[in-house]
Amino acid sequence: MTEVAPAPAPGRDRLLRRTLRDPLTVVCLVVLGLVIAASLAAPLLTDQAPDHSVLGDTLAPMSGAHPLGGDGVGRDVLSRLLYGGRTSLVGGTLAVLVAFAVGAPLGLISGFYRGWFDAVAGWIVNVIMAVPAIIVMLVVMAAVSQDLDVAMIVLGVIMAPMVFRLIRASVVAVREELYVDAARVSGLGDARIMRRHILPVVIAPSVIQATQVFAVAIGIQAGLAFLGLGKASQASWGAMLNDAFTNVYNAPALLVWPGLAMGLTIVASSLLGNAVRDALGTTAKPGVTKRRRPAPRTASVPAPAPVAEVPADRLLTVENLRVGYGEKTVVDGVSITVSRGEVLGLVGESGSGKSQTAFSVLGLLPYEAEVAADRLVFDGKELLSLDLPALNALRGRGIGYIPQEPMSNLDPCFRIGSQLVEPMRKHLGLSRAEARTKALDLLARVGIPDPERVFRSYPHQISGGMAQRVLIAGAVSCDPQVLIADEPTTALDVTVQAEVLDLMRSLQQEREMGMLIVTHDFGVVADICDRVAVMQKGRIVETAPARRIFAAPEHAYTRMLLDSTLEGGPVRGALRTPTLPLKEVTS
Repeated sequence: MTEVAPAPAPGRDRLLRRTLRDPLTVVCLVVLGLVIAASLAAPLLTDQAPDHSVLGDTLAPMSGAHPLGGDGVGRDVLSRLLYGGRTSLVGGTLAVLVAFAVGAPLGLISGFYRGWFDAVAGWIVNVIMAVPAIIVMLVVMAAVSQDLDVAMIVLGVIMAPMVFRLIRASVVAVREELYVDAARVSGLGDARIMRRHILPVVIAPSVIQATQVFAVAIGIQAGLAFLGLGKASQASWGAMLNDAFTNVYNAPALLVWPGLAMGLTIVASSLLGNAVRDALGTTAKPGVTKRRRPAPRTASVPAPAPVAEVPADRLLTVENLRVGYGEKTVVDGVSITVSRGEVLGLVGESGSGKSQTAFSVLGLLPYEAEVAADRLVFDGKELLSLDLPALNALRGRGIGYIPQEPMSNLDPCFRIGSQLVEPMRKHLGLSRAEARTKALDLLARVGIPDPERVFRSYPHQISGGMAQRVLIAGAVSCDPQVLIADEPTTALDVTVQAEVLDLMRSLQQEREMGMLIVTHDFGVVADICDRVAVMQKGRIVETAPARRIFAAPEHAYTRMLLDSTLEGGPVRGALRTPTLPLKEVTS
């Protein structure tokens, strides 16, 4: 049955265009623009220095010489307001830059890698947050410098824990998405995964946090200046408020100008931050499902035994694999092999350890997992001894992966084409144009009727069956030797299941790949597998050719699975007939 993709929605507008759709946002931009422009153009808007005092102009009324009047010591209010804006804007910006320069990298690394770094960073953050910020700043200004800019740098360090916690929480949430695992399996490095898949999600809440830090910094800076701290020659809105309160009964209008400037700046920046956050948020597409398992991390393992000789066509060898979490063992002594051109089915009930075995090969087990094996060898390489860069080089290029939930393994922030092109550019060294051409060929090869439209679409604009075809195209795009498929048809209806299985078998035969199918469905086994390994409670209880498993199962657990799965009990007749290969695609 042919699937037709729905018409794609218009492409993402530019961020500025989306932001400008809200009239209130336009007002905020105008206000902030006027404040910034007036502060920068202060020498052009007034010819009086902000600290120049003329006693005869004390509390002078508004006039041509003093458009906003004079303050309590004869200084021009307009000049101090304009130059004070410079102090406040620079101070707020310094605090934001320092807070994010310190907190953002720590939050990214801590949230992505966790472990000891997360524990140490969390302890440091708790210590900083326990120290009263205002006392630290008063001590710094009294002992080190009276410069308000120095105080804002210190404030940025003190506020870095706020940024750290926000970034870390955002990273922890997004790194548990299945599409991050899919990117890792395709062989992308951690830096590229963070740049493409983590940062787009982190940016939106970071914008809000930045505006909050900016507003707090302007308020604290004004408070310090109001208390008389800071250089006497450094004009600021807080110092203007100090002077205004001193003369509140004689010239109450002096409170209006710095108060209005501070209020407008803080409110406008906060509202603008919300608008930008909302605009950025529209890039996230619906249809994303959370992972049900912890985030991936390479587990530490004992030094592997030397790799012995293996048959020339043997691609994957797993001997005596053990996976545990604390005192609980989930995989206990599993041994399987996959040869070139062979399809091995790993069958068992939910919780039998099938996926844990596959994830051990892929290096996708959570960091809490304790993994050991006598041999875990792919194409002559001991996988447990590889560092992360070497493992990334094998993922995608040597070992492909088709996940269980197609919609959750595509990043909703990027078009289908972008997600297909990047692994090919990394592993195959193709140019963008070459990778695009091959991606379109692969989309056509996997039975998508309009490859160009799907290439330009976002994941939410295609059906589940089409998304599974996209993932199959991505899995074979870098010409892997072994393809691991984890319940590849579970989320699909019966008709689409048959089409996808035919497609997988055809691709496997054309490319002579070894294939490991993780499934609980004996219908899938009958359709595609050459050999079957049956798992129960973390152990392999029976391994045999598929025909023998169906015709004469030896283990009681295998017979029970067949009896509960196939109507009428174990099948005694022929299984599948070989599918005819479809048209070739130029690799």
